[in-house]
Amino acid sequence: MENDSVDFRQLMNIILKRLWLVIILPIVAAAASAYWTFFILDPVYEANTTLFILNRQQDPELALAYSDIMVGQLLVKDYRELVKSRVVTSAVIKRMQLDGISPDGLAAKISVNSRNDTRIIEIRVRDKDPRMAGKLADAVAEEFKVKIRELMKVENVDVIDKAQIPSAPIGPKTLVNTAAALLLGLFTAAGLAFIMDYLDDTVKTAEDIESQMDLPVLGTIPKSVFI
Repeated sequence: MENDSVDFRQLMNIILKRLWLVIILPIVAAAASAYWTFFILDPVYEANTTLFILNRQQDPELALAYSDIMVGQLLVKDYRELVKSRVVTSAVIKRMQLDGISPDGLAAKISVNSRNDTRIIEIRVRDKDPRMAGKLADAVAEEFKVKIRELMKVENVDVIDKAQIPSAPIGPKTLVNTAAALLLGLFTAAGLAFIMDYLDDTVKTAEDIESQMDLPVLGTIPKSVFI
């Protein structure tokens, strides 16, 4: 226990000797992150639309078998890939006459999720323009309906909710980014303090002589003698 307390005191002494670094670096990192997030980064908006997919044609009055439901859930994975495929994104770009964006660039803005393992899928689109985010979400859904009929022969695809124009951005998150930068700066400052102490081989105290040279200290000269 005594060794542990000595080690802890040594660690604290290392931190206290360079307390200026431990204080300044996290503050600078947090301030830079807050400035970058708030003034430099553009806000990002997200719009979403949902669709219900029935993977076969049938009399709507007939109940679905359990196997049909399971197959439908498994096919959701295929639908996810189709939504973000170049077949769909290229059609959306052509339909909306978008300039300066590639199919892969549009696919990067799209995310697809299933609702609680059902055959209801949700298409989310992010963009710097809230109106464009909503238009893209609806356009992706419509082109997906066309391509799924052509490629997978699925006729029963219905839009449940059309996209709405988002009223507030989902990012960037200034508070989260600032807190993360503050913690990163704190850990970095502590690491630098230990590295600087490790590389510093100068002798400053009697304890340094005893620990580094393994020699007993017979006496010390107080500073007042030199004043």
